Amino acid sequence: MHAFLNGRILPEAEAVVPISDRGLLYGDGLFETLRVRQGRPLWWDRHWRRLRDGAEFLRIPVPLASEECRAAAAELARVNKCSEAVLRVLLTRGSGPRGYSPASASRPTFAMSLHPCGPPPAGLRLVTATVRVLETDPLTRFKTANRLLAVLARAEAEQGGGEEALLLNTQGRVVEAGSGNLFWFEADQLCTTPLSSGALPGVIRGVLLEPGHARGWPVVEKPIGHEEFCRAQGSFVTNSVVGMVPVVSVDGRPVKPSARFGELQTILAEREAADR
Repeated sequence: MHAFLNGRILPEAEAVVPISDRGLLYGDGLFETLRVRQGRPLWWDRHWRRLRDGAEFLRIPVPLASEECRAAAAELARVNKCSEAVLRVLLTRGSGPRGYSPASASRPTFAMSLHPCGPPPAGLRLVTATVRVLETDPLTRFKTANRLLAVLARAEAEQGGGEEALLLNTQGRVVEAGSGNLFWFEADQLCTTPLSSGALPGVIRGVLLEPGHARGWPVVEKPIGHEEFCRAQGSFVTNSVVGMVPVVSVDGRPVKPSARFGELQTILAEREAADR
């Protein structure tokens, strides 16, 4: 396999960064994970916007332009003969001397790599994690390179017999899954947790909220408690790799499916086709 590193496509074994890279030392960076279909990265503009916004917040200069990177991603898929894959985009502050100060790190690292993508799971069993999201933390808005909370939550979920974690914030309200946003149905409403709960502004979350309005569906961003979420119908997880996956249980309690899930899948497929 080949990877993209700082403007060059080269064999993965040669795509190395120094041990002094601040992404390795402190998680001082950002990443995005995209689905590649027919050799093209999906939802590129949305992912790039979030990466750019995060870079501005962290004060990391983005060394390459959006269209240059999009073309490089397509070329990476061609070189690797991977028309269907997962693309990971990584931006770090680059190397610097030991210590927290970023003042001497002036050359960011920008990398992209491709990874196999299997079929999405038919359903997810969620297990509520004991670690909590701090809803007032401004970093919850971005995909920073430090995802230890998600790592710990996933380990808990797997030890508890689930495939994914359910995250609560410090107020005890539902935030998201460990690797995606959460939606559920209430009568004819499509609901999701608000960003103020500590949820990441996910790309597929944004895509689904828009056509919900276009089809005349009431779309509601609302806080929800743990017990209320466990009773909700048709809950599902969204992210850019799997799209939409239904939740089949929460802490061992079955979740009632919704007939509208299939309609939403159709909406997402239509929007995806238009984005290619």
